[in-house]
Amino acid sequence: MRRRDFIVAALAAASSHPAAALAQPVAKTRRVALLMHGSPATDKEQVEAFLQALGALGRSEGSGLAIERRFAEGKPERLPALAEELVRTGPDVILAPTRLATEAARKATRTIPIVFCMFPDPVGAGVVASLARPGGNATGVSHILIELTAKRLEALRSVTPRLARLGALGAGDVTSRDQLAELQRIAPPLGVELVAVEAGSKERYEEAFARLKKAGVDGVFVLGSIINFSHRQVIGELVVRHRMPSVHTTPEYVVAGGLIGYAPDTVTMFRRAATYVDRILKGDKPAELPVELPTVFQLTVNLRTARALGLTIPQSVLLRADRVIE
Repeated sequence: MRRRDFIVAALAAASSHPAAALAQPVAKTRRVALLMHGSPATDKEQVEAFLQALGALGRSEGSGLAIERRFAEGKPERLPALAEELVRTGPDVILAPTRLATEAARKATRTIPIVFCMFPDPVGAGVVASLARPGGNATGVSHILIELTAKRLEALRSVTPRLARLGALGAGDVTSRDQLAELQRIAPPLGVELVAVEAGSKERYEEAFARLKKAGVDGVFVLGSIINFSHRQVIGELVVRHRMPSVHTTPEYVVAGGLIGYAPDTVTMFRRAATYVDRILKGDKPAELPVELPTVFQLTVNLRTARALGLTIPQSVLLRADRVIE
């Protein structure tokens, strides 16, 4: 074909399909920010569950989705500055799983949507107007924490029947203080005396357990706190070293060496958070997305720890357990 004929043919084809002659629009990259209290190591399972759930919804990192991660390394005082740093990156939505992370994110922005998944009482904290209609820029999955205090105490008593003096390990934060108040309400009528201590750093956990040992406690209730959660490996080592039966508020503590736990499944809640992020990226407003309550709960027992403590777990408890660590 002569050059002139080729050019004429090409122009004719372009005029009959004008869209093909134009550059295809590039899909906008959506940006999701993660504001985590722990470290990449301690929060690895939860972050992976969140990203896998997003992938199942057709949103994979690097394929039209950019993820900005910030970790406070177990230091809650870092969360406000990290939240402001994330806001400056211009995310479409922020995953701030815990109460402390959510409150830090809300101080940094009241317009960017925020999704939580381990917030004990978002209504009581004033973060949402109601579970049915949050009304602000935050929504997600509420972590039932205080409401399960009695069941957790019951679980510990089922494996430590002579429980008369109980240690309560907090971290000085509002979440653990709220649970302590509930424990102080329900323990005395059961004939259980409480010894409350606070930690928050590796050195202070050592001191707290030494105090509990000196007080002669028969077991320890590790109060749910993102600070305690970040130090769960240290706590797991200390309950074994001090031969102290323990009850916990998430399965991860028990995996780390705690004795028994009853809790919503944390990984499931992070997966549910991914559905909120997906809906918000599709255009739903957080103010109109109802807050969910967890529906999957786990009774977890660590038989290795039981053997180290010289305890025999009753068969009735093992039959009820959803997960037994051999």
